[in-house]
Amino acid sequence: MLRYPLIHPPLLEVLAAAGHGSRILIADGNYAHRANSHARARVIHLNLRPGLVTVDQVLEVLADAVPIEEAAMMQPDDGSVLTLDTDYRKHLAAETPLRMLAREQFYRACLDPLLDATVATGDQRHFANILLTVGALKPGG
Repeated sequence: MLRYPLIHPPLLEVLAAAGHGSRILIADGNYAHRANSHARARVIHLNLRPGLVTVDQVLEVLADAVPIEEAAMMQPDDGSVLTLDTDYRKHLAAETPLRMLAREQFYRACLDPLLDATVATGDQRHFANILLTVGALKPGG
């Protein structure tokens, strides 16, 4: 029995096996989870119903579980400004870069062999996807 907030066995397995530079995609409910993820990446379904669970909820738990070196979001095609980054920043360390990638650039990053997992959520917001790059643990912690 774990006393840690993250208790989802497949997600724990992926995170335990991830190393510095590994990527984890937390995808909204509109994302093509299998088609736009690397073939060896594990798809972990947390999409219980529309709106449950959200990308923010998963990000909050993952940010507590692993060091995040960098994060990236998908920029809407029309160039509009997203406000989701404000919500995501609450869960990322202040020094963690949060980049915006064009749609095709974001898809290419998710098709990279460094992608270890795609976490499918029920988040209904458009462009709510966030791609995390796992950082390195500091000595002694």
